[in-house]
Amino acid sequence: MNKVRIGILTSRVGSRFSEPRYFRQLIHEGARLGCQVFLFAPQDVDVGSRSIYGYVPAGAKGWIRRKITWPDVVIDRYRYSPTAAFQRYVAFRRRKLFPYTNNRLANKWKVHQVLIKDERMHPWLPDTQLFQKATLRSMLRKHSQLYVKPVNGTGGRGILKIERTEEGYHLLGRDHNRVKRSIRTNSQPSLLTKVERWVNRGYYIIQQGLALDLKPGRSVDMRLLLQKNQDGVWSITGHGIRVGGQQSATSNLHGGGTAVDSTRFLAARFNEERAKEIVAECEKLGYQTAATIENHFGRMLELGLDIGVDRDGRVWLIEVNPKPGREIFKELGQLALYRQAIRKPLQYAMHVASTE
Repeated sequence: MNKVRIGILTSRVGSRFSEPRYFRQLIHEGARLGCQVFLFAPQDVDVGSRSIYGYVPAGAKGWIRRKITWPDVVIDRYRYSPTAAFQRYVAFRRRKLFPYTNNRLANKWKVHQVLIKDERMHPWLPDTQLFQKATLRSMLRKHSQLYVKPVNGTGGRGILKIERTEEGYHLLGRDHNRVKRSIRTNSQPSLLTKVERWVNRGYYIIQQGLALDLKPGRSVDMRLLLQKNQDGVWSITGHGIRVGGQQSATSNLHGGGTAVDSTRFLAARFNEERAKEIVAECEKLGYQTAATIENHFGRMLELGLDIGVDRDGRVWLIEVNPKPGREIFKELGQLALYRQAIRKPLQYAMHVASTE
């Protein structure tokens, strides 16, 4: 029996890839599962001969290019970037050349519009609006804290936290190079000017700020990873609490955050019984989000949910990431879960290949 061929669609500059370590792990895990896994970018596809000039590891660091037969199934890991190459990728995806494990997800604003139409999601969704100067003014009247976020992008880039203080306003965020910025201003007109300069005519949303400082002075949230298993069924691989660094608007691990066990952290803030109830609600939120997303956008592979728990223990959905990392399990020392999080996408890909 021929091996299942699984292509990983990603961006490529020369022979450099955006997630080389993770891709190597996928390829090695694929070999253990008895399938052939390789990387490719849109420019590597020869439709006429139904072949791909894919990449596989060459030694400990490099990559070797070789001609590979048409894949049985493709996992899409191409990440957003404001480039012409990304627009070519979007056109490439529209051609539907292969069975994919995952459809493309829209930007944060369109995802919010899909979620808000499902009444079952309403208890978990913070007030979210498309950025306009007038909307920012009205949101400032309603909420003492706001987040301004680019509708595209990940990793905490471009996110700005606005907090009303006795002296005026405090703006805290990371620019698109992830450099921390802290700005204080004592008037709303000055604030509006600074925020407009921050968004720079980009496409942003405004989101209600939440009291997520379960650890004083730190941003805290839960990262929950849902993945399809080998039977094509959604399952929760695991979750962990991320505690942001000091003077950070986000809790991202690569922005200086740390990971701690969910139940243990929540039990210390509330109590053990309440912590179990909160975790159960986060998991319920996860499954409902996956169902709502998939019902609208079609087949998905995995979702990383950023979930907030406020001071009262109320659960909020902050963000949905369709191409999530899994480093939180390594940070937590949960190496069996970490390996499972790498294996599951391949097992689901093999399931899709066998049913298409």
